[in-house]
Amino acid sequence: MTATLPTLDQTQLSRAILLLDEEWLAHDPELGPVMPLVLGRGVGQDWHKAGTFRHHLIGVARTLTLWQQPKHVRQLGLLHSVYGNAHVDLMKFDPKSERGRLQEAVGEDVERLIHLFCVISRIEFLGELFKGHLTTEGSLTVTLQGKPFMLSARDVAAFIVVSMADICEQWYSWQDDIYMGYPDYKPEPAQQHWAAALWPGPMRPTTYRWGHISRLGHFLLHPALKDQLPQPPVFDHGKKIMEPGDEAAAAALYWSVMQQSQPLMSPKATSAVLEQAIKLNPWVAEPYMVLSQLYMTERNFELGQAYAEAGVQMAACWGNSWDKRIGWDGWMSWGRVLLQSAQKRQWPETLNKLNNVALTPSI
Repeated sequence: MTATLPTLDQTQLSRAILLLDEEWLAHDPELGPVMPLVLGRGVGQDWHKAGTFRHHLIGVARTLTLWQQPKHVRQLGLLHSVYGNAHVDLMKFDPKSERGRLQEAVGEDVERLIHLFCVISRIEFLGELFKGHLTTEGSLTVTLQGKPFMLSARDVAAFIVVSMADICEQWYSWQDDIYMGYPDYKPEPAQQHWAAALWPGPMRPTTYRWGHISRLGHFLLHPALKDQLPQPPVFDHGKKIMEPGDEAAAAALYWSVMQQSQPLMSPKATSAVLEQAIKLNPWVAEPYMVLSQLYMTERNFELGQAYAEAGVQMAACWGNSWDKRIGWDGWMSWGRVLLQSAQKRQWPETLNKLNNVALTPSI
């Protein structure tokens, strides 16, 4: 072990385990009553990036719930694009005639946030933040209907947290390619770049958007914003910012392992590559879990347990996966299998037995 690894927070893990239940949303007293209204608009049938629109909305709400955000932020997350926006042609409620319908469901304040989040330019919102235009009072000026519009510190904080959850739920390499350089991207012709346009692409992890999340989290430490909302438990609670080069290199190293571009007769080179990926990007779960399995295969259960704990902790903090070939619930389940097996000092000795590993209720 070359550095101190994240340790498992049992309270955070308990929160995450509750959200592995597919019925968690129905039982949530603040979100459950709203969901039937959204489901009635066919969100479970709409395509959205790595799944359906329903999958996306629930994933955003799940992350915000893990981050212990208040009711108005979680409801904003659950409904954040239902009026449509510049990136998604999914208008589930007509903003000209149905705002009252949502106001009845969530109240005027939350509906105002939902509508505003849909009608402002999110590209401009992020761009203005990244350019350092946040005022001393925590307000930010954007354009609305062709005129300057000032977002209050309360609204800025809510939009930052929901943007963090929105990015982590959906972004992977396909969007890296079609939105390269976002938010300062230039639209490219699809016919010319047909290979990049083929959905879903290779599904590599993003090479730069987790760095954006780290910068957004850091903005929440602004004196006028830091007491507006609970600080998300990622990037050392907003204290660390990931450099673009480190993120891109870490993703490339991790992906080289997933594509088996390392020597296959010995795991030593692969372990070293994963160690370096973790050093560059210690904020995501999946490299820890893959490395844990490698150590377990070598019967190094001590390191296997340490990396499994780190991976489960990171997954429990995010609520969505970084490697989107597998959903968050799958990674959480696999990480807990690794951790339990390491604690028992057991791991399959033959390949076929890998298919048999299972979790018992103690973790």
